[in-house]
Amino acid sequence: MSNPVVTNEKVTSKQKDPSVVLETIKKIKSNIVRDKYLYLLLIPFIAWYIIFAYKPMWGLQIAFKDYSLFKGIADSPWVGLENFERFFQSEYFLRTLKNTILISLYTLIFAFPAPILLALLFNEVKNAVFKKSVQTLTYLPHFISIVVIAGIVTNFLSPTTGIVNQIIDKLGGEKIYFLIEPEYFRTILISSMNIWKDVGFNAIIYLAAIAGINPALYEAAKIDGAGRWKQMWHITLPSILPTIIILFIINIGSFLEVGYEAILLLYQPATYETADVINTFVYRAGLQEGQYEIGAAAGLFNSVVGLILVVAANKISKKVTENGLW
Repeated sequence: MSNPVVTNEKVTSKQKDPSVVLETIKKIKSNIVRDKYLYLLLIPFIAWYIIFAYKPMWGLQIAFKDYSLFKGIADSPWVGLENFERFFQSEYFLRTLKNTILISLYTLIFAFPAPILLALLFNEVKNAVFKKSVQTLTYLPHFISIVVIAGIVTNFLSPTTGIVNQIIDKLGGEKIYFLIEPEYFRTILISSMNIWKDVGFNAIIYLAAIAGINPALYEAAKIDGAGRWKQMWHITLPSILPTIIILFIINIGSFLEVGYEAILLLYQPATYETADVINTFVYRAGLQEGQYEIGAAAGLFNSVVGLILVVAANKISKKVTENGLW
């Protein structure tokens, strides 16, 4: 009796028909030609990201080198994590980290909800003229240069001619030079730069989200006897919650950034105790003192922490609310 022949031939995937491949390529080319003007519009944005976002990543090597301007990035000797150790062991590390975290937390607690509340209030206003007038007044500060805003704040808080101190003086109080008092700095920064300057502009996003809510939901709520407060609480807020979550995650990603440009314009050596943050340390160490490797190490530390925070916030948001950036 003959044994059956056993074959071990492998099943290979069928090769694609060349005509199908050619047809796909032809279709892609026709789509590119059809949408050529849209692709041309993308060129400036792609170029911007390549030049200002991706090319500078080459300079991250400075954080791991004993950088010398004369030797350049490539020829400077490699020192590994030595620059990070110097930064972590610096007398300024704990102070800058503490101030960065506190200012960021205060911003999330007080500045982040402000545009949400403003948008909800705008949604309740029925007088169109009054509503548009207030919206315009709240939008305007966003378009003013941060340098000008810092100048306005400085003039308002001047110990001699500032309107705030003049009011205090008229009420019988003692004039205060607010900008050299460490205990006032965070309040001044957050109220002026994070709330007053941007609250109106940031409210636009929430107003757009509110405008997309189905009016039938409000009509059904009215029929059920819900007043304006209950409509806002049970319809408006849940409807804009995905927008709130996404913007919150984006804010978490820049948790350690804290708008250091405004701090640079407002702080003084007398207020370093409560005003000095990681990015201002990077500015002083890297640009003013020429310690580029320490500044690069501190900046990279800042970016890595921000990446970890945004990924963690997104995962938590996906588990709790099923909403996230990705």
